[in-house]
Amino acid sequence: MDPLVIAVFAVVYLGMVLGGLPRLAIDRTGIAVLGAIVLVASGRIDLAEAWRAIDVPTIALLVGLMVVSAQLRLGGFYGLVTRRLARHEATPDALLAVVIGAAGVLSALLVNDIVCLAMAPVLVEICARRELEPRPFLLALACAANVGSAATLIGNPQNMLIGQALHLSFAGYLRDALPPTLLGLVVVWWVVRRSVGGRWAGATAVPVAQGVRFDRWQTTKGLVVLAVVIALFVATPWPRDLIALAAAGVLLVSRRTSSRATLGQLDGQLLLLFIGLFVVNHTFSATGVPARALADVAAQGIDLRAPGWLFALTVLLSNLVSNVPAVMLLLPAATHPQAGAVLALASTLAGNLLVVGSIANIIVVEQAARLGVAIDWRTHARVGVPVTLATLAVAAAWLWVLS
Repeated sequence: MDPLVIAVFAVVYLGMVLGGLPRLAIDRTGIAVLGAIVLVASGRIDLAEAWRAIDVPTIALLVGLMVVSAQLRLGGFYGLVTRRLARHEATPDALLAVVIGAAGVLSALLVNDIVCLAMAPVLVEICARRELEPRPFLLALACAANVGSAATLIGNPQNMLIGQALHLSFAGYLRDALPPTLLGLVVVWWVVRRSVGGRWAGATAVPVAQGVRFDRWQTTKGLVVLAVVIALFVATPWPRDLIALAAAGVLLVSRRTSSRATLGQLDGQLLLLFIGLFVVNHTFSATGVPARALADVAAQGIDLRAPGWLFALTVLLSNLVSNVPAVMLLLPAATHPQAGAVLALASTLAGNLLVVGSIANIIVVEQAARLGVAIDWRTHARVGVPVTLATLAVAAAWLWVLS
């Protein structure tokens, strides 16, 4: 048992809980990278082994799909979709349903964080022009993006990691996750609608036009590549990381959009968080402490390999350390045939509980604040808590039916 390795692991995950370290201007990504640096510099893991600890296929899948999402964002696709959905004079109830449906579908096929980043400013503008209170629609966007992303193995970073690490079938997971996801989107609509209580009107200053000018060719190119990628994921056994990288390569060959602009849309912070945690977790696992802890817990009658216990602990840890670190911690216990669906659904749906529970929530709140719409943690919790409890109950019941 190496005290330094255990200390680094403890500090890194304390930082995941707190979102930083006291008196230091360092966030979760910085803490994970710093932990990896300490372990390499101290000789607890050499550089060659540290590189082997990084799950390259997962990183490759993330990068490839980020490029696809970046193509659509730079082509103005998200703004166009949001404006077209709100063009007709639908009732607020109907507009809410349309926003939730669009956010859910887009987040299942593309990284949910980018969906929120692109749609939130346009949604504020639309609500301001229609004299509607924007907060319910923004909260619906965040919740629906999280719920919708649970439907596939490419909707969010933790699902990508789970799918790659456990070698899950894209189509097989979709069959398991789609029913609770669709019911979850209905739950989001019902909870937000009840929270409003019919008080839809609100005066908001119309912001300066947001988003990117629509480019038909760039958007069409992105959508065609995305359609081919999804078809290959579903219909072939080819490695998803190689398919995603090939798609990224096709999109980077362009006469109109510079590669600098496209690659500038990649979430480097998220990629570095993954890399740092891969190294820290691998080094900690080599001490044997996690295996002994699992055995000791099982001896007390709590078998984390059982779906029920795994579901509960995933929900708890996802709200303590965030969903990506939680999934990395729990993957060694994911040996049950249902473990992939349990980890993916529980970690994703748990993200709606608090503002800090998912990056999608934070993005929506920050985008809204820039446009003069304040959403504090209490406002979010009035929607997020019931949505989380209800969607987790739906997912748990569905997984029990499948077992």
